[in-house]
Amino acid sequence: MLTLSRGVTAVNRALFSAAKWLVYAIVLLMLWEVLSRYALAAPTSWAPELATLFFGPFFLLGGPYLLHIGGHVAVDIVSAKATGGAARALRLVGLVLAAAFGAILLWFSAPLVWQSFSYGETSYSAWNPVVWPAKAFLPLAAALLLLQALADMVTTLAGAEAA
Repeated sequence: MLTLSRGVTAVNRALFSAAKWLVYAIVLLMLWEVLSRYALAAPTSWAPELATLFFGPFFLLGGPYLLHIGGHVAVDIVSAKATGGAARALRLVGLVLAAAFGAILLWFSAPLVWQSFSYGETSYSAWNPVVWPAKAFLPLAAALLLLQALADMVTTLAGAEAA
């Protein structure tokens, strides 16, 4: 189980490392838009929308790994003072809540992505791209969050060091 747990964490770490580069693509797209709008007097219809579509995966794929490293905003007044079994119990409660959130989000978002795919949903803008690929990152990230929470539960229960 610990090997599987470390594998889930490795996948989430790799996706986090890949997704963080999307911010540079977003910056370049917005820079191109500003230059084309103000320097060339030829604004694009696609650059701001593509930057928005890139922001979803950038934001969503970081969440599961941030859960693992404790990078989310937390009110840790109680857990900062807890030690031993109490600290472990508080960590497990937080992981159960994260797993529940991931499961609920997966349950409700997957049908919406399928519906978007089935209808060939587009953004209805001037550029009008298909949007289901961007929407598909929500259930993917929810599943990864659920798996990461379960993996961290295994690690915590085993008393093993986090990978």
